[in-house]
Amino acid sequence: METITLLGTLLGGIGIFLVAINMMTDGLKLAAGESLRHVLATWTKTPQRGVAAGFCMTALVQSSSAVTVASLGFVNAGLITMYQALGVVYGANVGTTITGWLVAAVGFKFNIQAIALPLIGFGALLKLLRPQTRLAATGIALVGFGLFFIGVDVLKGAFESVVATFDLSALEADGLTGMVTFLLVGIVMTTLTQSSSASIALTITAAASGIIDIYAAGAMVIGANVGTTSTAILAAIGATSNAKRVAAAQVVFNLLTAVIAFAILPVLFYLIRQFTGLINLTPNPALSLALFHTLFNLLGVIIIFPVNQYLANFLMKRFCSAEENASRPRFLDKTIAATPSLATNALLLELKLVADKLLAQFDKTSELGNQHAIEQEIKVLQSLCQQISNFIVSVEQAALSQHTTALLAKLMRVEHYLFTCCHCVEKLARLTPNKALMGQQQLHSQFSEYQKQLSHFMKTSLAKELTAASELTSATEQLQSLHDDVKDDLILAGTHATLAVDKMVQNINALAEMWQLSQQWQKAMLLLYQVESQLDNSQADELEQHGSLEISR
Repeated sequence: METITLLGTLLGGIGIFLVAINMMTDGLKLAAGESLRHVLATWTKTPQRGVAAGFCMTALVQSSSAVTVASLGFVNAGLITMYQALGVVYGANVGTTITGWLVAAVGFKFNIQAIALPLIGFGALLKLLRPQTRLAATGIALVGFGLFFIGVDVLKGAFESVVATFDLSALEADGLTGMVTFLLVGIVMTTLTQSSSASIALTITAAASGIIDIYAAGAMVIGANVGTTSTAILAAIGATSNAKRVAAAQVVFNLLTAVIAFAILPVLFYLIRQFTGLINLTPNPALSLALFHTLFNLLGVIIIFPVNQYLANFLMKRFCSAEENASRPRFLDKTIAATPSLATNALLLELKLVADKLLAQFDKTSELGNQHAIEQEIKVLQSLCQQISNFIVSVEQAALSQHTTALLAKLMRVEHYLFTCCHCVEKLARLTPNKALMGQQQLHSQFSEYQKQLSHFMKTSLAKELTAASELTSATEQLQSLHDDVKDDLILAGTHATLAVDKMVQNINALAEMWQLSQQWQKAMLLLYQVESQLDNSQADELEQHGSLEISR
């Protein structure tokens, strides 16, 4: 019966910890509101500031996983880079050590109930009196803090009864095998509870109660640090590439710090004893373990920070999705950026490839059920356009002639026009005009004919069958005439109530997108012709000059 009571007390203490941590996390995130996003976005401009932001946020919400997931969202949104996100991960691991300090500083030096119960009561009042406000969220966080300290008290009492019941010598660390056993216990405990904060607090209370010695507790704390990576690994299953990279970064960092801390564990505790003696502090297991946890995480940051850039570059090449592979430029390379003549030729080829892929996606808009696939491909093309723009900026400025500068400016405009075309095709896929005209045979045929003519115009212009500006203008005028006829018939059908007004508007909007597409495409093709013609002329001049030099020799 006593054993059942003990197990129930231990489970209850762990449960209070988990509930408390969840309440602190949820309450503080809600109370912070957009300010949490603002802090993560503005305070991670450099990796150093990223470490500071990760530390502060984790110290507040008591969950390194919550901060890692939040920073992950900013990476995917493009607000912070992968390089900056690594700093947040490192800082979050240091921030989670605050749990040990809470237990060490508050859990065993004061009357816990004198602190915890007023926090719970005041927090509950805020929740009841000011619901649906940030004060209510603050109240939830305060209740969480109060329950956290109650959990400490429950576990402390449970472990004191364990000391009185069981033989402590059976649980002492015995050599390397015993230390590894306690390390694995810490990993399993954290993996099962999905909270390193709870398992570390449990370890500290066990050590303070005398159930395990300081070295065994140190090994369990290291194991808890490793076990917390299970949360990130689970969260990364089926997630985006950046999510997997952040999870991998956390695994690398935690494993590295664990190996180092385990290898020099006696040295670290020796330094802690010297430090506490130097500042005249009475050494106790709780304080020593809190110092130990913070010390080896800081050591890990110091060791990994110099190679942060290399780790970021390594991770960016891993976990690549099909979209990322497809969005990589085929003709652009850093090595040719230093040679403007090669760069302009490569840009011309890359832009033609984008145009060809864009045309293929436009043709798919006439088919039903392709919306999601088209949107995915358009995102790839938009990413490719962005990389083309960045490449143009990176071309060696010092070696640019006036002629090359003018060509690059035109190519930048082509990229802008094609990017706008991507938006048009994306919107057209969402509008699904052909679906809206089902049952309207004549209108459907007219609309489909306009799509076919626009597709023909795009294909012939890209294939250089229309080369002169006058030919492009003439083809565009024919498209405009057909566009106006379809639009007039749509409005007439809507007026006579033979076509629902919402479907009429939907198809008129689709026509507007196709008309903008034709105009942007025309501008892009005209500039591409000009650039290609000027490049051909400059290459011919170079050949002529080279031939003249050979004759003179």
